[in-house]
Amino acid sequence: MKSNGEDTGKSFYNRSLERALQILNALSDERPTLSLAQLSETLNLSRATVLRLCSTLLDFGFLRQDPMSKHYSLGLRILDLAKSVSDSFSLTKIASSHLKILQVKLGKTVFLSVLDQDEVLYIDKLDDPKNPISFTSKIGTRRPPYYGMMGSILMAYLPHGEIKRILHKQPLKAFTQKSITKKQEFLKWLGKVRLQGYVIEKETALEGISGVAAPVFDHTGKVVAAVGVGFISSSVKEEEMAKIVEETIRTTSAISKELGYKEKKNEST
Repeated sequence: MKSNGEDTGKSFYNRSLERALQILNALSDERPTLSLAQLSETLNLSRATVLRLCSTLLDFGFLRQDPMSKHYSLGLRILDLAKSVSDSFSLTKIASSHLKILQVKLGKTVFLSVLDQDEVLYIDKLDDPKNPISFTSKIGTRRPPYYGMMGSILMAYLPHGEIKRILHKQPLKAFTQKSITKKQEFLKWLGKVRLQGYVIEKETALEGISGVAAPVFDHTGKVVAAVGVGFISSSVKEEEMAKIVEETIRTTSAISKELGYKEKKNEST
């Protein structure tokens, strides 16, 4: 029998809490609404158990239920918590004003992403109110680590061993006809991205959508985020692309500076 001093975190593991969190995790971007039967099947739990847990989550605002279909979706309390996390996360606070300036200057959709648990996680997004484009990625969306412009930047600055580990865990797959699906070709692409310090991505993630992204460095010189600008491919001419690249790099440099990064002399252009 274990003494109190030998207790581990697992000793306090709560199965009901685990199941409630599984319900919240099941309601993802791919399946934002689910019925009681679907949740029961997805989680391999009885309907009675799922109903009891959902009732509690509804009471606390973590779930909401459509009065007609009776399907469940995430509640507004989730949004409140997400905002609290975002507000307390220094990166988003520091980047916020710079992203707004970039969005106004370019009139394009602007993203801020990090690499979290080997996935691209979108932590901020600013749409152009004058010309909104229905990008599928929004705040809180997760994508494969190699996805589009953000994935290219975030992976390009990882150690080679980390890149190999991630690609072994999540093999490359195609999102469009222009997606890179061969490992060696992708590694070569990442090398090019790192060398030039930014990426111009053309329809590798979404048909008809291109973008520009650049890295954000912290005080240790580590890449902690990527800033990206997305737009309809046909809306940007080659001469405008240079301005988008310049302003994106200017933005990431300003954010990096506020995070304590000091650019080395041989890195300046």
